[in-house]
Amino acid sequence: MATPSLREELRARALRLGFADLRIAPAEIAPARSLAYRRFVDEGRAGTMDWLARAPERRASPRGMWPEARTALVLGMNYGPKADPLPGLARRTAGYVSVYARGRDYHEVMKGRLKEVAGLLHRRTGAEVKVFVDTAPLLEKPLAQRAGLGWQGKHTNLVSRRHGSWLFLGTILTTAEIEADPAEGDHCGGCRRCVAACPTGAITRPYALDPRRCIAYLTIEHEGAIPEEFREAIGNRVYGCDDCLAVCPWNKFAHAATEVRLQAREEAEAPPLAELAALDEAGFAARFRGTPVRRIGLKRLRRNVLIAIGNSGERALAGAARAHLGDPDPVVAEAAGWAVGRLPGDGG
Repeated sequence: MATPSLREELRARALRLGFADLRIAPAEIAPARSLAYRRFVDEGRAGTMDWLARAPERRASPRGMWPEARTALVLGMNYGPKADPLPGLARRTAGYVSVYARGRDYHEVMKGRLKEVAGLLHRRTGAEVKVFVDTAPLLEKPLAQRAGLGWQGKHTNLVSRRHGSWLFLGTILTTAEIEADPAEGDHCGGCRRCVAACPTGAITRPYALDPRRCIAYLTIEHEGAIPEEFREAIGNRVYGCDDCLAVCPWNKFAHAATEVRLQAREEAEAPPLAELAALDEAGFAARFRGTPVRRIGLKRLRRNVLIAIGNSGERALAGAARAHLGDPDPVVAEAAGWAVGRLPGDGG
């Protein structure tokens, strides 16, 4: 069993590396959470995210993935915005990029630092360690709640009393036996702001999300045409959605990200739709290099931008949509036609 002094040394190292907190849990998931995951998959709510349904026995518990694991160190890194991001939804000629994607890719920022903490643990105990940042079949949010880092709110995301809804999670699994921190309880109370704020009704009831209706899923994970029933609600969101996170009352205790690489780039806060529509492959790669936006590719971004243009009501953007009517990708071409059909004519 690791000593209290090691626990504090690990936590201190994590804080020096820019993490907001480090908490400790047994390397196991409560059976109720495992059953909820299996029900989520069985009901088809994973949509086209086929990876969520693969090897369910591994995802149901950390020990299903690594039988020797005994302890999970769960770390959070704050990415809070400097101000409420939601006013950006009113900018009809600019795209809205989710707060988490306005800076560097958090995988790049966090993984090396997690390895430093894991390396310290290995040197002090000789125990085996494995590091994860959203890259393995690991149910991180239930682990984070068991470790006391926060709780899964009614929007199903993690909420912290100290950092609100703006936390990235990373996990270190180890064969070392380390005393766990107290679990965190649920502090949502009677609040339903996140449920009411969802533009597409994706939070079907408190603590239940249907990703197939979620704008984050539709603009990021979904590869095909976006169903027309959701397009108007997407507004100017070209990558992700923050509504349910941003309205959480616990954000009154949140603060802006201190890690420079996670802070928003100026060009990512309100990118002009006309500029985004004109990007070619080289321009897309240059503009979004090192950010989460890069992974969806130009075709998917074009689709999203064209939907935002169609929602803009701006006659001046009709030409930008027309330019893609003959796009070789049928999904992009269809989105362009939809956008043109919704905009006032410009005589072109």
